[in-house]
Amino acid sequence: MSKMTGCKKSDRHAYPRELVDFIYEQWQNPSFLEKIGGEGDTASLQLPECRQLEQVISICYQASLMREEERPVMFRLIIREPRLFPAEDGPPTGLHRLLFTRPRPFNEYELHRLAPAADFYRTLIGLTIDPVHGTQIWGLVHSGTRWMHSVYGGRKTFPPLPRSLVVYVTGPGQISVCLGEEIIASLNGGDINCPTLDVFNSSWIAHSLAAVRTETWELHQAARARAEKPWALLDPEFGKSVGQQVMRRLISVIRNAGHGGMLVYLPTEMTEEILAENRYMTIKYQFLEYESRQRFRNLTLRIMNTLAEIYGDPEDPHKRVGWLEYVNSKHEAIALLDEAIFDVAHLLAVLAGIDGAVVLTKRQELLGFGGVILGDIDNVGMVAHALDTEGTRTEPVLSEGVGTRHRAAYRLCQKLHDAIAIVISQDKSVQIVKWHNGFVTYWDQVPTGVPGF
Repeated sequence: MSKMTGCKKSDRHAYPRELVDFIYEQWQNPSFLEKIGGEGDTASLQLPECRQLEQVISICYQASLMREEERPVMFRLIIREPRLFPAEDGPPTGLHRLLFTRPRPFNEYELHRLAPAADFYRTLIGLTIDPVHGTQIWGLVHSGTRWMHSVYGGRKTFPPLPRSLVVYVTGPGQISVCLGEEIIASLNGGDINCPTLDVFNSSWIAHSLAAVRTETWELHQAARARAEKPWALLDPEFGKSVGQQVMRRLISVIRNAGHGGMLVYLPTEMTEEILAENRYMTIKYQFLEYESRQRFRNLTLRIMNTLAEIYGDPEDPHKRVGWLEYVNSKHEAIALLDEAIFDVAHLLAVLAGIDGAVVLTKRQELLGFGGVILGDIDNVGMVAHALDTEGTRTEPVLSEGVGTRHRAAYRLCQKLHDAIAIVISQDKSVQIVKWHNGFVTYWDQVPTGVPGF
């Protein structure tokens, strides 16, 4: 039995064979096929023969253990016939296929040689599995970097990967197998990890932020009523989408900085209490109550207003716009606002490098940094590890096996039930912590083994 984090557990380490066995096991699960959109599309979900897939994963595993001028070997690989890629396409909105005049042998040495030319963030290695000629490398597929925006946070559209098997190698023994952009399973440190949860789409987060989003929406409606020219109608969910992208960007920038950090979100009504002497935490570096403290929130509101304004049409007063128009907009004002949000995310990532937490309200108002959870808050012995997005299925976990940041987040959330803590580790893993259903509960937000996710 393999050792599987969040799926199954044992005392043995897992290797490529166990990873392939787990993938085939998932393929027999109707709920898994439904999750990845397999219903009515079974032809595109065919796996290679078990022996062939095990060979591919095993060779990738061996390549991952090699070094390229003291750097780890990293690459993305796609198993798909080259004829299925349109020859005329290319980034930023398509995939650029480049065929070798002669196929290359598929082995760890060839992968090691190709990896520097197949930059992980821009290019995939093309692979075919043929019953006559065996497994061969046929060329390269240039994707550009926009594919990272779905997880880094951003508004740019990107070319979706086709529904073929994609293998990510991101370090020694770190392998993820995907169907297109959907992660099936990852092997990292001898553990097989199931796809993690996108907690930002949960109903409990939506409920926690409902009052703040209602307030922002009312401010937008008031601005729309004052406008001299007609504005387009804005999708009520647009503000939520922008907020999610802000959060993704902030987390991804902290992760890429490599130092880890902690973000603490508190109810807005606690602002005065938390900035004064209190029994929860001290904030070493506090900010005065000026407009600059609310820049994240103000930028979100300006994006909402600007989008509605530039798409306003006197001849179509009922025109509705939302996320699709935002990501496709080439208007300079939208581009500048999007860049401004990214710059604020970078600022907060730098602040997170200081010991202690960056403290914000749920309104995205920056209160300060260097926040220290006070030691007189009761220790937490057991916490609940959420196994689904809504935290309806959990498993008990001892808190003593984690670092100082995690334990501080657990203590805070046990005392402040409305607080949300996000802990980013130096190894780039992310936990979201909240008091939920009577327990301190944490969600693993980031899939292991895929950098930037």
